Amino acid sequence: MSKVKAGGTSKNNHDSPGQRLGVKLFGGQKVKTGQVIVRQTGLSKRNGVGTFVSRNFTIHASKDGVIKFQERRVRLFTGKTVKRTEVTVV
Repeated sequence: MSKVKAGGTSKNNHDSPGQRLGVKLFGGQKVKTGQVIVRQTGLSKRNGVGTFVSRNFTIHASKDGVIKFQERRVRLFTGKTVKRTEVTVV
């Protein structure tokens, strides 16, 4: 026989740390080559001139300059056009 009463199993008792996503450098700020501008999941913000996207959708600067954010209309696969923010380095 058991000495202690049966305890229930605990569920949902683990927690993962935040991913630290978001805009790291804002419009008008100076940036150097390779610096992270935006960390994101998916392409909510698009890359423009002077920037490139890495495999995890992080936008980096490909040259030295000043960051500029602007709204662009992008055509989706379905033919619908939606506004997306474009990040450029001038």
